Amino acid sequence: MTTNTIRKTTLHGLTHAKVARRLAAIAREMKKSERKFSPLLAELHDHFKHSGTNLIHYLVLRNNEIREIQEYLHHIGLSSLTNSESHTLSQLQHVLGWLNAKSPSAKKTTPCNFQEASRLQLLHAEELLGAFPSQDRPHIMVTFSAELMQDRKLIEEMLREGMTVARINCAHDTLEDWAKMINALKKAIAKTGKSCKIYMDLAGPKIRIKSIRAVKKVESLELPVKEGKELIISHAGALESKKHKGKQKKDILLIEPKELLDMVKEGEHIFFDDGKFEARVTKVLPGHVTVKIVRISAKNHFLQPERGINLPDSEITIPTLTEEDKQNIPFICEHADMVGYSFVNSPADIELLREEIEKNARARKPSIILKIERLTAVQNLPSLLINGMKDEAMGVMIARGDLAVEIGFERLSEIQEEILWICEAAHVPVIWATQVLETLNKTGYATRSEITDAAMSSRAECVMLNKGKYIVKTIETLVDILTRQQGHVNKKRYIMRPLGIAKNFIED
Repeated sequence: MTTNTIRKTTLHGLTHAKVARRLAAIAREMKKSERKFSPLLAELHDHFKHSGTNLIHYLVLRNNEIREIQEYLHHIGLSSLTNSESHTLSQLQHVLGWLNAKSPSAKKTTPCNFQEASRLQLLHAEELLGAFPSQDRPHIMVTFSAELMQDRKLIEEMLREGMTVARINCAHDTLEDWAKMINALKKAIAKTGKSCKIYMDLAGPKIRIKSIRAVKKVESLELPVKEGKELIISHAGALESKKHKGKQKKDILLIEPKELLDMVKEGEHIFFDDGKFEARVTKVLPGHVTVKIVRISAKNHFLQPERGINLPDSEITIPTLTEEDKQNIPFICEHADMVGYSFVNSPADIELLREEIEKNARARKPSIILKIERLTAVQNLPSLLINGMKDEAMGVMIARGDLAVEIGFERLSEIQEEILWICEAAHVPVIWATQVLETLNKTGYATRSEITDAAMSSRAECVMLNKGKYIVKTIETLVDILTRQQGHVNKKRYIMRPLGIAKNFIED
């Protein structure tokens, strides 16, 4: 059966009246859900009242099967609701008006129409990130490192090329180092006259290989592994017990936090070093588990201490806000405009951080950025947004590194689209993060695939770059890509800038 035949079959039996009745039923469902969630919506900051309501409307729409209706609407030349994320009920009401051969009355339309949605999107983005650059493109965030403390000239160059947000990762360096970085940044801002926000990432729980105890001690810092190799995963306390003393027969990875071992079950996957090493749990015993390496995608087949661990199949219940994070929050409240919240999973997690900020903030409060890097965070995204919208400003970071490992690389494209849709419905700014133009940043030469990836990032309000040897060139390239792309795409909606190809043909 051809595609055209399928489309004709799909459209068979649909009429204006049937489609109108179905859409009217969905509109009523939206209003009913709005009333149902009114207690939650009442808690939102005034800036987010309409945004929260629109999010509920959009979630109702996406809870319905409307693909046949969309095909019908497209067939007759009306909006198929594909780009209605930011003003869902308003768009649906307008379509209903055309189907019923009359324009929707002002009384029946929702307050969150296209104009109001556009105003709110801009308001929320500028409250969080500052005014957009003159080229009308997303903001650019750059990760700082200790080396920059002594290189104010490089910071000045980065500002001139287009950096508008500086990121400090609290998992590295010290309070003194962070203060020096911020001081160097402020001096560069004063020299260039450019504005730049400060974003600080909480380290969060360190889920990692703490150390290695190899059978051959010479391998303790760099353990060679191959597919099929069996390893023991444990923690130092368990190994010191009498039960585990004796001759060591297998290489042992000591991990932290030790509580993870109680959350792992036989048959589940464990990934090491950003997913480069995949293992499966073969045996679970008190104090340790046995795993078998089933896939290696790294060039060098070595496991090392301090490498991260991902447990996508396991139900992780460790606290998202660590004691170290709490100790750093006073400094963050004093210096940062935004604070990144790692491994956030539930609204209760947000309340914990908000409480700590309330305790320590004096003149100002940093806005919370929800880092979406676990499957549970994706599944709970609407609840997380509703809670985050209690504050005057908030944002979401698509932390694509950990997220890809957690959900599977093949699903990343689909999931990042879903996050963009839902955040647009809530008018919440998005930061697109992890390995943007990474090869260019490290080597000076970009790959074709990462140029395409950078172009996709134009739908976010901010794009994050890591530190690198060629950071200035990378910022310059990203600005060029984003500026060009903005002529074609506005969020998820493709727009028709005049094409040079068309102009050349028609006019010649």
